[in-house]
Amino acid sequence: MPSFLQIENISKSYGPKVLFDRIGFNINEGDKVALIAPNGSGKTSLLRILAGKDSSDGGGKVLFLKDIRIAFLEQEYAYEPSRTIREQILSDVPEGMDPEGRWEFELRMDRLLTQFSLPDSEKLMSQLSGGEVKRVAIVSMLASEADFYIMDEPTNHLDLDAIEMLESRLKQSRRTLFMVTHDRYFLDRICNTVMELDRGNIYIYKGDYLNFLEKRQDRIDQYNAETEKVRNIFRRELEWIHATPCARTGKAKYRKNAFKEIKDRAADTYVQKKVDMADVAVSDTYLGNKVINCRDVSFFWEGKCYLDHFTYNFQRYERIGIVGGNASGKTTFLNLLTGSWEESWGGELSGVIDRGESLKIGYYHQSGIELKPRQTVLETVNDTHLLGRFLFPHEMLNSPVERLSGGEKRRLYLLTILLRKPNLLILDEPTNDLDIVTLEILEEYLQEYRGSLIIVSHDRHFLDRLVDHLFVFTGSGKVKDFAGNYTQYRSFLADEASGAAQQDMGPSSSPRSTPAASEKPRTPSKRKLSWKEQQEFAALEGEIEALTAEKASLEEALSSGTLAPDALSAASSRYGEVSSLLDDKETRWLELSEI
Repeated sequence: MPSFLQIENISKSYGPKVLFDRIGFNINEGDKVALIAPNGSGKTSLLRILAGKDSSDGGGKVLFLKDIRIAFLEQEYAYEPSRTIREQILSDVPEGMDPEGRWEFELRMDRLLTQFSLPDSEKLMSQLSGGEVKRVAIVSMLASEADFYIMDEPTNHLDLDAIEMLESRLKQSRRTLFMVTHDRYFLDRICNTVMELDRGNIYIYKGDYLNFLEKRQDRIDQYNAETEKVRNIFRRELEWIHATPCARTGKAKYRKNAFKEIKDRAADTYVQKKVDMADVAVSDTYLGNKVINCRDVSFFWEGKCYLDHFTYNFQRYERIGIVGGNASGKTTFLNLLTGSWEESWGGELSGVIDRGESLKIGYYHQSGIELKPRQTVLETVNDTHLLGRFLFPHEMLNSPVERLSGGEKRRLYLLTILLRKPNLLILDEPTNDLDIVTLEILEEYLQEYRGSLIIVSHDRHFLDRLVDHLFVFTGSGKVKDFAGNYTQYRSFLADEASGAAQQDMGPSSSPRSTPAASEKPRTPSKRKLSWKEQQEFAALEGEIEALTAEKASLEEALSSGTLAPDALSAASSRYGEVSSLLDDKETRWLELSEI
C-alpha cells in the first residue's frame, strides 16, 4: 500500500503538561487505525491536528501525499438548533461542490437517514436526543464519501442498532480510517492496526486488540529487562565515581558526563498504572430480600408511553443489562426506580414502586458529575490515598476539575459513587469517555462486586462480561426480559429470524420476575392456542419470511446507488413500512409462541 499520510515531529503541550513531543508516523492508504491511550494523554489533540482543526507546537509536518478529502467526526457535533436535519447536513457540504456532486450527496444522505432510523429529515435539530444528534453527524460524515475518516469516539451516545449499522458500513468500506474508540468489539471488527500513544511516544501494532495487548506486554517486559542491564552498568559507574582520584584521568571525562544519563535511565522502570479499587470493591451495607418491587408501573410524558404496565421484583445479586434504542425510555426507567423522578418534571406515573428498607443505591448518571465552579480534585474527593489509587497523582490534586479530560472527570465521578459503598449499583452509560484500561479495571471490580447491579450500556463487550440477563426496551413502553448476555441475545434474534428460536422470551409488555436463589422456580401453566390463533400463528411464519426477504432486497437496492430519485424515495418509504410491519409481526409471533 502506498503511503497516505506522513506525520513528522509534531508536539502538543498545555501549560507545563507535555502531551507528546516530536512524534512521527505514517498511515498507508486503506489502513484502519485505532488510537489507544489513557485519558488526558492527548488523543483528541492529535486527531484535531490531523484534521486541520489545531496545529502542532513549534513546527512539525502533517503531509498528505495526494489530494484527498477529509471528514472529521468530533465527539461533540457542532450544529445549529434551529435547522432541520436536512438543512444541517447540507450545511456540511464542502463549498464549490458541483450540482451533480450535490445531487449525489443528497441521494446518499436520504439513503443513510433511513438506514440510521432518521426518516423525518424535516425534524428540528433542537428536538433531537443526544443519540439522534450523533446519528446526524455520522450520516453527514458517511454521505461525504471522503477519502479519510477521522473519528473521535464514534460509538458514544449511539444505541446498539446504530453502532452495528455503522460497524457494518465501515467494515465494508475501503476508505482510510483513523479513530479513537473505547469499544473493543467495534475496534476488533473494523481496525487492522492499533496505534498506542504512551508516555509521549507512538507505538504501532498490526493486528487486533488481543495482539496489541500481547505485543505491548512484550515491549514493556523488554524495556524493564533493558532497565535491569542499565542498573548493572550504573552500579559499576557509581563504584568508579567513588574511586580514588588517581582512577579518574582526563581521558575518562566522557564517563562522568554520561553518568547522569545512566542514573536517570536506571531509575526508569515501566510500571503499568492500574486503578486499585480494593478499598471500595465490596459493599458493607446489608441488602435484604426486598430490593425493588414494581407492580403494574406505567409512565407517560407529553402523550408518549415510556413504560407500559411493568411488573418485576428485583432480586439480591442480580446483574441486569438494559438495552434499547435512543429515547426509548431507559434513563427515565432508572429515574423512576431510584426515586429521582420528580412530579415537577411533568409526566403521569401509575402503579407501585416499593423499595427495600435496607436499600442503598449508588446511581451513576449519564449526565456526569455536577461540579462547583473551580472546584479542585481534592475538594471533590477529600482522600489523597484513594485518589492516588484512582490514577490521580499528587500534582493533579489541586487542579480545577473543569480542566480534567472527559474520561478523568468520569473516573472521579465514579469514585464519588463507589465511596458510598452502595448495595444496589446503577450505571447509566458508564463507558462513555473512559479509556480502555480504566474500562477493564472497572469490569474487574464489577465482577467482584457483591450487590445488585443494573447497567444501561451500548458497550457490547462490557455487557457480555457483566450481565446475566437483559431488559430490552422495544418502544412504546414495552420491555422484554431475555435470559442471557448481549451476544446471546443477538444470536437469539438471528435464530428467531430463521424460525429456529429456542430460548424463552418473557411477555412483551412486562418482564417476568426472576425467582430468588432460595426459591424453586415455578413453571407457569399455559393455555392452548385457539383455532383462530393457530391459523394466525401459521400465517405469521410465512409473512415474516416474506417481509424479511423484502427488507433485505430493499437494503441492497438502497445501498446500490443506482436508483433514480423517485425510485429511491419510494424504496426508502417502503423500507420504513416493511421494518415496522416486521417488528409487529415478530412481536405477535413471540406472543403466540409463548402460549
